[in-house]
Amino acid sequence: MQIGIMYETIVRDSLSETLDAVVGYGISCMQFGLGSVGLPDLPDQIESELCDHIREEFEAHSVSMSAICGHFNMAHPDERHRADGLQGLRALASNCEKLGTSVITLCTGTRDANNMWRAHPDNGSPEAWKGLAATMRQAVEIAEEYEVTLAFEPEVSNVADSPRKARRLLDETGSPRLKVVMDGANIFHAGELPRMREILDEAFALLSKDVAIAHGKDLDRDGEAGHLAAGKGLLDYDHYLSLLNNLEFDVPVILHGLTETEVPETVAFVRDKMQPINS
Repeated sequence: MQIGIMYETIVRDSLSETLDAVVGYGISCMQFGLGSVGLPDLPDQIESELCDHIREEFEAHSVSMSAICGHFNMAHPDERHRADGLQGLRALASNCEKLGTSVITLCTGTRDANNMWRAHPDNGSPEAWKGLAATMRQAVEIAEEYEVTLAFEPEVSNVADSPRKARRLLDETGSPRLKVVMDGANIFHAGELPRMREILDEAFALLSKDVAIAHGKDLDRDGEAGHLAAGKGLLDYDHYLSLLNNLEFDVPVILHGLTETEVPETVAFVRDKMQPINS
């Protein structure tokens, strides 16, 4: 397993300075976002020179771009909003090779029209699933055209709110271009924490063959949890990391939900937990 970082965690005046800081913390991979260079996650277009600059900076710092964020509300109640998101996804996918990555992360979204990360009473409706599934099929067509991998994250506030629904979405879509982001802190509905190991085991049993990257953060409660730096909450990290270690490839674990001041101790915590597994 490799320790990585979410791009929003460490911010400097230039990409080069940001990557200098990332390397200084002993981190060698990143889930990138175009916000680091002043663009939205899904811009209408990306200049070729900017793509070259980003790739060259990553290469010069020996940092790998494990994935790039392509989030939009895939279950938004307005079909036009979803269409705009797909248009931006196409612009991003068409430039992934130049940027130096082959994985785009997605959010399955919510029926909340203003916040794609916020739960909504209609998320469990047939209409919500129908809208998400149709949007995902179109997204996968883009992925197949540009030979990239899409990875969505099952999380309790979204339409794909559980490992079981993630499995359903993978099966209904039926494309090897669609994978998942595994985040152990995002899959516990209210009242489920006492069954933590059972639920983690089930998640990996259902999804292990389709994990593209993993997230490393923590939670302070089940349901719509507040997110914490890894090791500062309730997640059983020994068990979570052992399950990640049993995957078929060396998964990047992207630290998420922390401030920059928490990075040194969080890197040390995760690295310490990894040592017995890797020995």
